[in-house]
Amino acid sequence: MRLLALLAALALAVTGCSGSDSARPGVLTVGIREPATLLPADLADQAGRLVTGALWTPLADYDAVSGKVTPRAAESITSADRVHWTVKLRPATFHDGTPVTAQSYVDTWKAVAEAHWVSSPVLTKLLRAKEITATAPDTLSIVLDRPSGQVPALLSAPGLVPLPSSVLASRDWNGFAKAPVGNGPYRLDGPWKPGSGGTLKRVGAGQAAEIELRVGEPAAQYDEVKAGTLDLAAEVPGEKHEAMHGDFGNRHASWALPEAAYLVFPVQNPQFADATVRHGFALGVDRAALEAGPLAHQADPAKALLPPVNAPGERAGTCRPCSFDAAAGKALLKQAAFPGGTTVYFGPGAETWTRELVVGLHKALDVSVTASPKAGQPDGPSTLDVKLATASPYELLSELATAAGYTDDVFRQNLALADAAATPEEAGELYRLVENQLLRDLPVAPLWSGHGHAVWSARVHDVTATPFTGPVLAGIGLS
Repeated sequence: MRLLALLAALALAVTGCSGSDSARPGVLTVGIREPATLLPADLADQAGRLVTGALWTPLADYDAVSGKVTPRAAESITSADRVHWTVKLRPATFHDGTPVTAQSYVDTWKAVAEAHWVSSPVLTKLLRAKEITATAPDTLSIVLDRPSGQVPALLSAPGLVPLPSSVLASRDWNGFAKAPVGNGPYRLDGPWKPGSGGTLKRVGAGQAAEIELRVGEPAAQYDEVKAGTLDLAAEVPGEKHEAMHGDFGNRHASWALPEAAYLVFPVQNPQFADATVRHGFALGVDRAALEAGPLAHQADPAKALLPPVNAPGERAGTCRPCSFDAAAGKALLKQAAFPGGTTVYFGPGAETWTRELVVGLHKALDVSVTASPKAGQPDGPSTLDVKLATASPYELLSELATAAGYTDDVFRQNLALADAAATPEEAGELYRLVENQLLRDLPVAPLWSGHGHAVWSARVHDVTATPFTGPVLAGIGLS
C-alpha cells in the first residue's frame, strides 16, 4: 500500500495535477448560476446573458457613453436620411452549418416581435420599422416611421441576434433553449444540463479551446476559485464583497449591469402633483443603507437619473435628488404642506428592499409610510426595477415617463429630437437636457443601479466585461 501511495504521489508531481480538472490546458472553467433560459431574445439574467454572449455574435457593439458603434456580425450599419437604413452582413454560418443571411434576421425579428419576449419592445416600441426586408443575402433594408439615429444602438441589443431556420420553422422554443444554435465564437457541445451546466467548444475567435460552465451557488464558487479548483466565478455574493480585495488582489472586476431602480411618483395624484413633495421624498432616501443592507453590495447608489450603462457623454454637476438629506427633505414636505401619510407599492422581487426603503423614509421624514404589493393603478409612489434590453437612453427615458404618467410637451419634444439626432454628440446633448428636466420635475427619483462582480484564479488573464454579457468569455486567456 505504501508503494502504491508513493507511486501516486510521484505521478502527481510529474503531471503537476492537483486532482482538479480546472487546470487542463486550453480549458477554462467558469462558475455561474442556473440561467433562466438560453433563448437570447427572452433574457434578463446575468447567467443567461453570459452564456449566450459566447454562443452568439450581435450585429454590433454600442458604447452609450461615447456613442461609438463597433460592427461585429454586421460589416456596416448606414443611412443617408436616418429613415432608410442598410445593414451589410459579414459572411457567417450557424453552428449547425447553415448560412446566416439577411433573411435569418428578418424571420427572427418577426418571431421576436410576435412572441412578447423581453426583447420584443426593442422592435415594436423603439425601432418601429414600417418595413424590414432582405434585399440581398447579405443586405438588410430597414424603413422607419420617422428619422432615428438610434438604430445602431438598438440593433446592437443582444436579444436581436439571429436564429437558425430549423427553430424558426418548428417554433419549438423550449427545445431550442435546451440546445441552442448560434452564430458566435463558441458552440454548445451537447444539450444544456440544468443544475449542472454545459461545455462550450471554440469554433471562432476565442482564446480558450473549451469552456466548462458549472452551475452552482456564488459563495461556493468563490471559495473554489480561491482554492484553485475553478478558474472564474461570474458572481460574488455580498458577504464576500469586502474579502474579495484581500483574497484576489487585482484578480477581480466589476461592471455596470443593464438595470436600475426608481421611486415613481403618481404625478396625476394631487398629493404628489407638487414637485416640492417629490423632491422631499427623494432627499429622504438613504441609498447607501439600501446598498449595504438588502441589496447586499450588488448595486451602486444612484448618482444620476441615467445609470452608467446608458449615460451619454461626460456628466456635469451633481444630482441633488440623489442625495440623502433628511433635514432638507422634511423642510420641503413642510413647505408644501404635505398632509402626511402614503403607501409605497412594489412589484415582484422588490419587496425586501422596498420595505427597507419605507422604514428609512418614515425615520428620515417623520411621515407615515407603509409598503404594499402593487395591484392595478397605484395611488401612491411605487418602486420600479428596470431591466434594460438596449444601451440606448431612449428606452429608459421613455419607460420612466410612461410609468409616472409624465406628459410634459417639452420633455416629449426633446426626447423625439434626441431620437432623431444625426450624430452621437447631438443626441448626447439632447438626452442630457431630457435627463436634467426629469431631475428638475422629478416624476421619478433615481435609487440605485446594478453592478456585477467576478473573481478569477492566477492562471487567468485578459478578463474584460460588458454590461450585457458580464465577463467576455471569448477574450479570457489562460497561462
